[in-house]
Formats: sequence, structure tokens, C-alpha cells
Amino acid sequence: MPLYTADALILRTYKLGEADRIVVFLTRDRGKKRGVAKYARRPRSRFGASLEPLTEVRMAYFEHERRELVGINYAEPVRSPLMLGAADALTYIGYFAELLDEWAQEADADERLYRLGASMLEALGAGVPVEPLARYFEYWLLRLQGVYQPDPRMSDQAQAFLAAARTCSPFALAERSASAAALGELETAHRALIEMHLEKDLKSARVLRQMRK
Repeated sequence: MPLYTADALILRTYKLGEADRIVVFLTRDRGKKRGVAKYARRPRSRFGASLEPLTEVRMAYFEHERRELVGINYAEPVRSPLMLGAADALTYIGYFAELLDEWAQEADADERLYRLGASMLEALGAGVPVEPLARYFEYWLLRLQGVYQPDPRMSDQAQAFLAAARTCSPFALAERSASAAALGELETAHRALIEMHLEKDLKSARVLRQMRK
């Protein structure tokens, strides 16, 4: 029963039995995993708030032969939306985590995907505005998956944003301006590509749209 330690991003959790949680997490070196966090729903659980979406943790887990779920020993938070003061962006955090969960492959390591998710957490903590950050995240996620299709009908502002996104880090977005119209144009184009390739509309994306009404 091998024990592994890994940097990981928490993607989602759901209830198991009366006190446990199943945790879906993305590791830097071994891809997406699913595991059981024993007694994680108890008031004095050793996991505390470390299992919140997109929390970056240092995790130890062990694998059982012929079992799909790993056993999570501990998860110590390194960075989290709450620790970084990003509570006002929690809905976007859920959106980023859901997209990573949809695209990450089970046990298929992709460090680029891990770094993209971790950089969103860092950029929010650095005060990068969340709307351009979301468009940046969508663009790079689609590019990494090889499904990005630029639309030549986009406005000059929208194309300028994408040109900058190709070469800058997410932290540079704090110093670049983009109009609400250009960001809305990119959101519509990205959403169409995401829905086409996932063949569904994400729950977190619907919540974000409802928040704006």
C-alpha cells in the first residue's frame, strides 16, 4: 500500500456516509485523483478548511490495490481563497475548479494544467481583477487542450486582449485595461467553445450568469 506526498489543488468534494467526504483533487505529478477523507465532516476534523475548492495543499495519500479511491492521510493548506482574502470571488473559484475537474484526466499528469490552476489562486491573492482573469483562464485552458479556435470577427479590443494573454502572466492583467464590452465578447466566444467540447453547460457558469441579472 504505497504512500504518496504531493502538491495538489482541491477540485470538489461530496458526502460519503455519515462523516466522510470523497475528494477530487489534481496533483502536480500524477494527474487527477479521487480519495476518501475519513471523518472530514466532523466538527473537529483534522482537515479543517483545507478541502475547499481550489485550495492548494500539501497532501499525503495511499493507494489500495484494485480500489479506485485513494485514502487521504492529511491535507495541509498552502494557499486558499480565504487565506488570500479572495472571498468575494468564491463563485469564480468554483468556476475555475469545475473547469479543471471537467478537463483533467484521471491519473494523467499535466503539470501545465496544475500550474494554470495554481496561478489563478495566486493572481486573485495579488488583486488581479476577476473578470479579465476568468477570460485569461478560459483562453489558456482551451489552448492547453488544443481546442481553441480564434474568431476573426472579434473586435480589435478583444483580439488585443488575446494577443497580450498569449505572452503575459496573469499578474500582468492588473496593469492592462479591457472594456466590459470586449470581456463580454470573449466570455460569449469562450463559453460557446467550452460547451461545444464538454457537451454541456457548467453549473458554476450558470450561477455566474444569474448573479449578473
